[in-house]
Amino acid sequence: MAVTPRANTELVAVAWLQGAAGVEPGQVATTLPKDVSTWATNGFVQVPMAVGGSPQLHYALREPVVQVETFAVNPNSGRPPWGKAASLFELLVDATFDEARMQRTLTLLPGYPQARVLTAHFLTEPRRMPGDDSSYARYGADLQLHWISL
Repeated sequence: MAVTPRANTELVAVAWLQGAAGVEPGQVATTLPKDVSTWATNGFVQVPMAVGGSPQLHYALREPVVQVETFAVNPNSGRPPWGKAASLFELLVDATFDEARMQRTLTLLPGYPQARVLTAHFLTEPRRMPGDDSSYARYGADLQLHWISL
């Protein structure tokens, strides 16, 4: 029996964040590309996992909380570009207040149904996430999405 592809939280979160004003095509994914040259100029947005939330019992509204992280790197220096990572995160925060882009139909991967995010808001303030003394700057926060599959 073939499994029918279904919309899921990771696909919806990536597609919705990809549509934020100022975010470039391919700048959002669930994994950070190893080749920093592909994202060093504009930074990168990662949605590594769902961290909470709860589905509705009586109707098909999903309300997950996802971890969102922005990365910036300066390949020619060992100094993390914190300002670039913070500015990229603020584009995502702005998207949660952009009513024109909020309830748009999201096209997911080929073969998957479309979805719509009804509302989105950050539950935590973006925060610096110092690493292991690398040249990466990373900010993170938790985003709650309210979405339906179409």
